[in-house]
Amino acid sequence: MLKKNKKNKQQDRHRWLLIGFLCLFGVCLVAQVRPTGQKPVTGDSIKSVADTSKSAPKAKTPAGNKKQSDNKKQSDNKKQPENKKTKVYLLHADEGQADKLARPDVQVLIGNVKLRHDSMYMYCDSALIFEKTNSVEAFSNVRMEQGDTLFIYGDYLYYDGMTQIAQLRENVKMINRNTTLLTDSLNYDRLYDLGYYFEGGTLMDEENVLTSDWGEYSPATKQSVFNHDVKLVNPKFVLTSDTLRYNTESKIAVILGPSNIVSDNNHIYSERGFYNTMTEQAELLDRSVLTNQGKKLVGDSLFYDRIIGYGEAFDNVKMTDSINKNMLTGDYCFYNELTDSAFATKRAVAIDYSQGPDSLFMHGDTLQLVSYNLNTDSVFRLMKAYHKVRMYRTDVQGVCDSLVYNSKDSCMTMYTDPILWNEGQQLLGEQIKIYMNDSTIDWAHIINQALTVEMKDSIHYNQVSGKEMKAYFINGDMRHIEVIGNVLTAFYPEEKDSTMTGFNCLEGSVLHLYMKDKKMEKGLFIGKSNGTMYPMDQIPPDKLRLPTFAWFDYVRPLNKDDIFNWRGKRAGDTLKPTTDRRPKTEKRNLINMK
Repeated sequence: MLKKNKKNKQQDRHRWLLIGFLCLFGVCLVAQVRPTGQKPVTGDSIKSVADTSKSAPKAKTPAGNKKQSDNKKQSDNKKQPENKKTKVYLLHADEGQADKLARPDVQVLIGNVKLRHDSMYMYCDSALIFEKTNSVEAFSNVRMEQGDTLFIYGDYLYYDGMTQIAQLRENVKMINRNTTLLTDSLNYDRLYDLGYYFEGGTLMDEENVLTSDWGEYSPATKQSVFNHDVKLVNPKFVLTSDTLRYNTESKIAVILGPSNIVSDNNHIYSERGFYNTMTEQAELLDRSVLTNQGKKLVGDSLFYDRIIGYGEAFDNVKMTDSINKNMLTGDYCFYNELTDSAFATKRAVAIDYSQGPDSLFMHGDTLQLVSYNLNTDSVFRLMKAYHKVRMYRTDVQGVCDSLVYNSKDSCMTMYTDPILWNEGQQLLGEQIKIYMNDSTIDWAHIINQALTVEMKDSIHYNQVSGKEMKAYFINGDMRHIEVIGNVLTAFYPEEKDSTMTGFNCLEGSVLHLYMKDKKMEKGLFIGKSNGTMYPMDQIPPDKLRLPTFAWFDYVRPLNKDDIFNWRGKRAGDTLKPTTDRRPKTEKRNLINMK
């Protein structure tokens, strides 16, 4: 029984060995057999990387080869469907040539060549197709079309189907709807939908013409970037820059480097910002500068509207008028170039530097400049300051609630508790008018409750009060004071060595005071006057001060930085107006007036 089982096992082993030999023989036989009609591709056949057009001449290929080739394509497509986008298809050529020995992987196409890669169609007079690299070299009358929006023309094209980069040379033109790009050297990347040039080019749309040494343009985003000798030409201005970004759809130019925008009316300098060439509005940063007819506006940021003709500056603002030699500073400034008007707020300061280093600094909550044209060539300006006005110059200081300067008569009017200081002299009243001559004080008119005080020391003061005063200056120094109406004086005559000889209390109708070396030298009453001369040791205490005496040295600006520190008069020291400045006509009658 055991022997019989052993014999059966040996027979099974031989049976399986025989089956294995038969299978191996079958595999070898299949490997030796080639399908009927299939031949290796030779250089004499015309073959595109994919299909060929029926209209193009074809080399005769056995039917079996075509069927086998189609089967292979279907097999490849199933395995690697992404390769479909990397194949260049020949759609048409009048004539095709191939040299198996000299250039086995190159096809030569002549006459009305038409190619396709994905959605891009390419046309030319002649071309070379490189099968191994899946690339095309096209010559003469080159044209690339993608849909109905992108057209590229040139004299020469090299297209890499693997990287999808097209290199066009000589007389290159890219057209994308209303945008045209002209250059002699253009590379176009289909993957990123981006064309760029590097040997000079021009981009044109409905509004602008841009030129530069280097540039790029994306038909998809309509965004373009330019570098080196950039120039944007618009019918109303010219923009030159080192680096610029521009969108052909929004017409917005983004300034990325030192740039100048020049028009007939003004000049803008900026290193960073936006300029809308359609609405002509600009948003500029990094201390940009707007210059117009001798005026220069600078700020950490600027907004400018060319059509409306106004600009706004924010933070660390400086507006300079080189013609009139003055300056406006603050944290906000508005300027209208059409009306030549401006105003500044937030630590606003008006600076008059016409006198050289001895400049006048004026601060108010708001400073405003308004220009008026008298229907002639002459223009006069109003400069308004309000509220809490303080001004400082080494020889003159002043405070008031509001102020107006009129260039027509060179008069500066101070309103509401105005005070003016000149060295040791103080002038005050309900209203002070200061008349200028070449930016220096010519004379001042103090109206109502006029008072002038000269400090001798902490106890003794020369004082004069009246209904109104006129103070006359020479070279910035007060030399003559005319006091009119209800004149009261408290005056200390002096010897040549400045020794006070007594105390003179007088009253009259008109008084002339004369100054020398910034001190009162003498006084002269016109008409009747009366009073008393007291020795220095017999002065009655109630006579030391006039009824309206006030010494406001504690509100006086100490320097140009102190103009920001408002110090008002103490309670009870403010003047009570003696005149009613309200309109005499009722509001109802004013409305009904024609």
